Amino acid sequence: MTDPRHALTEPFETGLLDTPDGHRIHWERVGNPDGKPAVVLHGGPGSGAAAWWRRYFDPQRYCVTLFDQRGCGRSRPLAGEPGADLSTITTQHLIGDIESLRELHGVDRWLVLGGSWGSTLGLAYAVAHPDRVSEMVFWGAVTTTREEVDWLTWTMGEVYPEAFDALRSVVPHVERGGNLPAAVHALLMDPDPDVHRPAAAAWCDWEDRIAALTTGPVPNPRYADPQFALGFARLVTRFFGHHGFLPPDGISGHLDAIADIPAVFVRGRLDIAAPLGVVHRLVQRLPLAELHVVEGEDHSGAEGMDGLLVAATDRFAAGGDAALP
Repeated sequence: MTDPRHALTEPFETGLLDTPDGHRIHWERVGNPDGKPAVVLHGGPGSGAAAWWRRYFDPQRYCVTLFDQRGCGRSRPLAGEPGADLSTITTQHLIGDIESLRELHGVDRWLVLGGSWGSTLGLAYAVAHPDRVSEMVFWGAVTTTREEVDWLTWTMGEVYPEAFDALRSVVPHVERGGNLPAAVHALLMDPDPDVHRPAAAAWCDWEDRIAALTTGPVPNPRYADPQFALGFARLVTRFFGHHGFLPPDGISGHLDAIADIPAVFVRGRLDIAAPLGVVHRLVQRLPLAELHVVEGEDHSGAEGMDGLLVAATDRFAAGGDAALP
């Protein structure tokens, strides 16, 4: 199948956003400086804004801001560094960074595209600043509630009991239904490598296992770097252990604020990283939102999901509001 994404282009501008609390956020802009503004929110948390995100946008029609969220990628300090202080890495801090970048680049309103964790961050940003969001496009959409975090751990543990036993072996004191990410996070923050490295490996192995349903786990090569694995695991378990730093209705209780924003949600039917029903019910409450479920695709996605995402951004660039096929 032909790759439906746009050609990869290089940034025309890069920089660092210095925050009042000591973070340096790496950002880049790609496409047409006079094009339709958009911002990309990567997943993880902690994955970083890889170059492939740029390909969801027509470089002739969009001006896209991408940035590495606090603690990861080319931003500094990194969450995997010795003595890392993660106290200023929360959803609210990330929302503030998005707003700072919007103001820095002189953007009034922009399209928000995010995937996986980035969809939670995008929705949280949109309900906090609905007047700054023109459209939303999300894949692998989740809202990181306790229900979803429990699904990601305890429920999927029933699907992959052998792999889950390996994860639980590093925190055997956690009883069923307990906050497993928070318990793993406590080990990850221990300064002793003999404590935090096995915990990071266990969490990253679990991430590999739940990323796909129809195949065996495919090791992510980035996890071979101990600092990346530690930083990634620290960030994921911090956000998951705090349920996205949002109250239970932090997104679902404020959907009226984004009811007038056109949105496209794309999920694979076999994406077991979170219950599809959560997003299904959310979209039912958003009059201008569409949910496209791609049969046979999981959380990693493939050409079918890519095609829908590109079709969405192309349509919004043209000012269209007709439903996708």
